[in-house]
Amino acid sequence: MKTGVAALVGGIVGGLGVLCFLVAFGTDYWLLASDDCGSGHYPTLPGTTTTTTTAATTTITTPNTTDAATAPTVLVANATMANISEAVALRSVEEVTAAPSLTFHHEGFFWRCEFQAEASMHAILAVLFTNQPASKVCIHGYLFPLPVAVGPVPHPMYDTTAVFRGFWTVFIILALVAGLVGGFLLVCAVPFTSHKLYRLGGIFLITAACLFLVLVVLFVLWKELVDMRGYILQDRGLDCPDVQPVAHYGWSFMVAAAGIPLALLSGLLFFSTSVYLQRAK
Repeated sequence: MKTGVAALVGGIVGGLGVLCFLVAFGTDYWLLASDDCGSGHYPTLPGTTTTTTTAATTTITTPNTTDAATAPTVLVANATMANISEAVALRSVEEVTAAPSLTFHHEGFFWRCEFQAEASMHAILAVLFTNQPASKVCIHGYLFPLPVAVGPVPHPMYDTTAVFRGFWTVFIILALVAGLVGGFLLVCAVPFTSHKLYRLGGIFLITAACLFLVLVVLFVLWKELVDMRGYILQDRGLDCPDVQPVAHYGWSFMVAAAGIPLALLSGLLFFSTSVYLQRAK
């Protein structure tokens, strides 16, 4: 009875822990940042259209008079100039009344994305699933911040703190594999109450929790030590020497941190259950 309750609690807690690890691995919100650099130079995003206001040309003709040859030309020019002035005034009003925008940045294992949104929106709220923009610019994220040679070697953008994220990339894969293997072994162990499978499953879950703890610490060290301005702005920083981006820990980071104690508790429960079953035989 006691082993059944422990296995049930350990299975629920371990399932939640592994689910947290999967969500953290599959979502690209480990790092969130925002800056007000380059809003006017932001590239045209796929799927968007650029609307241009063109002044209309109106042709007005008058009856034949002594100036019949020149009157239509003068009226056309006046109408065109009036429409151009109106369009310029309308565009000026739109530029003044338009809400200021920020460039928001988020990244994870798979993707590194940027998009623009209103400046009044916080970076953490801007990336919620309910606030996703219609389009964004994304590149593969697992290549960053590992050194990517684009231009001279060594590249001037290379940062020695890339080693932290390099190990982070390796540890997140190992931790996820350990968690999945541990969960699979425990599913197989429940019908047979095998203390060996319980022990192996518990060890794998404890290993997954420890690896995720290490990668969370590595990510914190990287975020605190990296040149965040150069990393976020990249080449845009040359146009905005005074801009300092604001960086936050994202939802994926928080979910991963929440899954660590769950997986650790589950692993300890199953390991203790295996010891109890072995002594009971």
